[in-house]
Amino acid sequence: MADDQAAKLAFLQNFYTNVTLYMPLGAPEQPTEAVAAATPTPAPTPLAAALPIAAAAPLAPTLAAPVSAPGKLPSLAGLSTPAAAPAPVVSAPVTPPVAASVPVAAAPIASPPEPPVVRPTPPPAPAVAPPPVAPPTAPAPVAPYLLTTFTTLGSNAQGVVVLVRLPPEQFIKLTRNVFLNKLLQAINLVMADVVLVNVDGPYPVALQNLRKEIAATHILAFGKNLLDVAVRTTQIYEPVQFPTVNLAYLAGAEVELIEYDVSLKKRLWGGLQRMFLHA
Repeated sequence: MADDQAAKLAFLQNFYTNVTLYMPLGAPEQPTEAVAAATPTPAPTPLAAALPIAAAAPLAPTLAAPVSAPGKLPSLAGLSTPAAAPAPVVSAPVTPPVAASVPVAAAPIASPPEPPVVRPTPPPAPAVAPPPVAPPTAPAPVAPYLLTTFTTLGSNAQGVVVLVRLPPEQFIKLTRNVFLNKLLQAINLVMADVVLVNVDGPYPVALQNLRKEIAATHILAFGKNLLDVAVRTTQIYEPVQFPTVNLAYLAGAEVELIEYDVSLKKRLWGGLQRMFLHA
C-alpha cells in the first residue's frame, strides 16, 4: 500500500512540477525556488525510450501522507521517488529528403521510321496447260491377206511360180505329179525351173510378201483366191497382165480336177499358149 501511494505521489509530483500541491494551514510559505531545489530533476529520457507510451494509471483521489503534527510539512527527502514516466512525445512528420535535381541531357528525338515501300506484286503468270496428249490410237487393222503365210519348194531360175492350196502331205508329192510335169514340158520348162508355193489358210497371199522371197514374173494359180492382186480382176483360164508390177497371171481349176477332165485341159492349154508362146 505504501508503494502504491508513493507511485501516485511521484506521478502527481511529476505532473505538477514546480507547483505546490498543498500547504498546511499556518505553515510558513516556502519560496518557490526552495521547493524547486528540493525536488529532484528527472533525468532526460532518450527519444527512443519515449516512443512507446505507457498507459497511464487511472487517476485516483489524492491521498496525503498522514500528518503527524499540524503545521509541519512532511519531508519529501525521505520518500523514494521512482523515475518519472516519460512525457508523451509527438514525433513530427518526417519529410523524405528531396533528391537534388540533376539536369538530364535531352535525348535526341528519333526521326519517325520511314514507311516501307510497297511494290505492287506482279500478277502471277497464267498457268500454261500442258498440250493435250492424244490418246494412244489403236493400230490400224491389218488386212488378213497381209498375214497369210506360205511354204515353198524348188528354185526360181526362170521366175515362174506354181501357186496352189493343198494339205502339207499332198504339197510335198506335187513335184512328182505326172500331169504337172507334162504341162511344164509343153511350155519348154521343167520342174527345176519353177517354184512351188503352197498358200496357208483361206485368204490369198500378198504379192508384196511373196516377192520378198521369190522374184516372180509369171504365176500359174491352180485354185481360187490365191493372190491378192488377182482377186476379182481375173477370169479362169484367161491370162492377165499387170504391167505396173511386171506380172503375168493365169488362173485355173485345182490340179486334181484338170488332170481327169479333158475339156479343162484344153482350156488350160489355150491360156498357157497366150501367156508364154505368144507373149
